[in-house]
Amino acid sequence: MAATLLSTQATAQTDRFDSLANAPFEQNRPTPETAAMLLQELEFQQATQAYLWALPLINTLGMKFGSEEVFGAGYNILPIWKDRLDPKTLVTTPNSDVLYAMSYVEMGETGPIVFEAPPNLQGILLDFWQRPIPVDGGEYFGDVGLPGPDAGEGGSFLVLPPGYEGNVPEGYYVYRSGTNNLFIFLRAFYDDPDNLTPAVELMEQVKVYPLNLPEAERAPMEFPNASGVDANMLPRSDFSAFEQIKWLLDSEGQNLAGPDGLGMLASIGLIEGEAFAPDDETRAILDTAADVAYKMSRAVGLTEEVAGKSYLIWPDRHYVNPANNAAEPGADKSLDLEWVNRAHGYRSIEERIWFFTDYYSWSPGMVSQTPGRGAFYGVVFSDADGDPLVGGTSYKVTLPPDVPAELFWSMTLYEAENSSGLATEARRFPSLGSRDKPVVNEDGTIDLYIGPEVPEGHEANWLATAPERGFFGILRLYGPGERAIDLSWKPGDFEKVE
Repeated sequence: MAATLLSTQATAQTDRFDSLANAPFEQNRPTPETAAMLLQELEFQQATQAYLWALPLINTLGMKFGSEEVFGAGYNILPIWKDRLDPKTLVTTPNSDVLYAMSYVEMGETGPIVFEAPPNLQGILLDFWQRPIPVDGGEYFGDVGLPGPDAGEGGSFLVLPPGYEGNVPEGYYVYRSGTNNLFIFLRAFYDDPDNLTPAVELMEQVKVYPLNLPEAERAPMEFPNASGVDANMLPRSDFSAFEQIKWLLDSEGQNLAGPDGLGMLASIGLIEGEAFAPDDETRAILDTAADVAYKMSRAVGLTEEVAGKSYLIWPDRHYVNPANNAAEPGADKSLDLEWVNRAHGYRSIEERIWFFTDYYSWSPGMVSQTPGRGAFYGVVFSDADGDPLVGGTSYKVTLPPDVPAELFWSMTLYEAENSSGLATEARRFPSLGSRDKPVVNEDGTIDLYIGPEVPEGHEANWLATAPERGFFGILRLYGPGERAIDLSWKPGDFEKVE
């Protein structure tokens, strides 16, 4: 039945392509009807491709506008998920096992920005393409904290906008951004889920302010509690995505992209400083194109192989990873931090789509191959039989003894529809990990039970799913040990349970 359906769909697609290729011409010219159809198709395709190309920006903009709509805007506004991040915050693959704080600064208005970090804070300073910002000296990119230039001791960090030629005072770690707009992404770790106060207090020591603004004129820091608050911080999948890009283009100008990239945006009416007011017909095309492009990104982002490259960590398991422990052992990876193929010099757009459909933010610290640093990420879309994970089925995942995580480990579930945390009535947080003290078997293994109903006798090891809603999982090992990095420790797949 499935094969017949796929065959029928393929035939319909071929017929549609043929109708474009065989549209009537007269006197070697397209008829008026053909020209109108092809030009409309061109506009739709240009918008679709522009959306997919700009997906990292759309991802960041969704977070920025979604956050600022609820918590306010300004360099001094730093929302903190003080009671952990639950599914009321719609954002791609959040982690409820650390405390998050995220903010957005327009250096086109403020000029250079100072970021003061206390010791033991972990964070990344990124531009709006979500490229980790390089630090003077060339050794560090984006990281703040243990993997950053401060080595976890904290300090003052100075972020400079593109082309900055003013005085650079001493006493700062200097980061040079590729965009005027700055994305600050912070994490704080806690030891006890029942006592988050130390981690919150650590976050609230952060200061963000313009370099050239006297202390008496700086706005006081505000740390709204983002936990339990409805906020849509997902990439937009309608016409508003293009409106957000237009805002960013006006803020950045030629900082945003090269001539080809700016040309892609210009082809759909997005030009710096010029009005973006499409007529109703064009607006409808752009609205549909954003919807289709987002769905295309989901089709790319829920696969185990992208651009001809397997993302499988182990060939006999369904865990995937695009970054630090994909099917590319060793420290040297084929892509750099801007998704450029090191060997051939092209930007791997499809792999970038895969990442920014499901995730946001990366840095050298996150993908560190040094034992005890960074994190190991195993993403699971399919069960042991290769079938997509679905909410109405029950599964068991067995973790081998002595999970190699020096800090902690967790399994978190996400909505297949949009990669936000899986919302269920049974559990507030869609994660289960070592700090939840699951039951350990006599042989040292740990069985995780994942499904719509709690299995009798296994309540402490159960993660709830939602019937009729597909999901995927991410296994995280924080401070991964040597057996995680060399891949000798191998978790079990999602096994169906009758």
